Amino acid sequence: MLYPLSYEGMFPVDPAGPVRPDTDTSIQGARPYYALGMRSAPSSASAVAYIPDTTSTRQYIGAWSVLSVLQYFAAEAAVIAAWAGPRPYDLRTGYISDLGAIYCGIYDGREVCSPLNWLMNASFVVQGLGMVLGALLLSTGLLCVAARAGTPVPAARRKPWLAAAAVRILTGTAGAGTVLVGLVPEDVGSFWHYVGAVMYFVAGALALLVLGLLWLHKTPLAWFILACGVVSAAALITAGVTGLNVPEPGTLERLMGYPVTVGVAAAGLVIAQRVHRHRQAAAELRLTAAAGRP
Repeated sequence: MLYPLSYEGMFPVDPAGPVRPDTDTSIQGARPYYALGMRSAPSSASAVAYIPDTTSTRQYIGAWSVLSVLQYFAAEAAVIAAWAGPRPYDLRTGYISDLGAIYCGIYDGREVCSPLNWLMNASFVVQGLGMVLGALLLSTGLLCVAARAGTPVPAARRKPWLAAAAVRILTGTAGAGTVLVGLVPEDVGSFWHYVGAVMYFVAGALALLVLGLLWLHKTPLAWFILACGVVSAAALITAGVTGLNVPEPGTLERLMGYPVTVGVAAAGLVIAQRVHRHRQAAAELRLTAAAGRP
């Protein structure tokens, strides 16, 4: 039987109207060949990559390493309680580094005496090592999608991967700066203390800004992390303009540093919770499989 309009032939006036742009065309003509909404097979340029195994021990240790930065607040409270200066330590006017000063006396016009300076400096080092370890262990792919298992990331879109890599580098830099602050207290006469402080404040604020933007729509805490980065960056700019010559330098310095610590810990919490959940699910699957064996 001959059909008046075979798929090889020409199409007269189409009552359905013009070709819709969301369909592919057949090789025989200019009319739709695939069903509406269907696409041809993706090319290699549109291939996707998936995040690495979220149940690995590496990711778990990395997440808890970052979360460990919260120990700083407990250490700071203990050091402030042991302050032995002529006047009580004031969070609004006292510099953070004063808590780690080794000697009692007048430093840069401030009366400093911190008997538990070793605890404060140890806390700086532990905080920095936690950030460095997290930057090394938490993979770029995992950071891309906030540890959401099985989430595809188009390989052709390099921005998420570059942003996640930048977060790792910036977090590691901030951590290294904090280690320097702890190893070289402010009153030992070395400029490396200030280099370390600048590394922590600048790199830490930038890491949170990039991570917050990267995690938007992936976790509700993305907005909180982004807000921490904004507050830290704004305080950092203010400190740079004023040279910390403000009525409450302690407050300004803490607005630079506290948000970094809290924001990094929030990121660690997101990853730790999701990795823990994935590890539990994997363990349950293994137990179910083992129970089903003869």
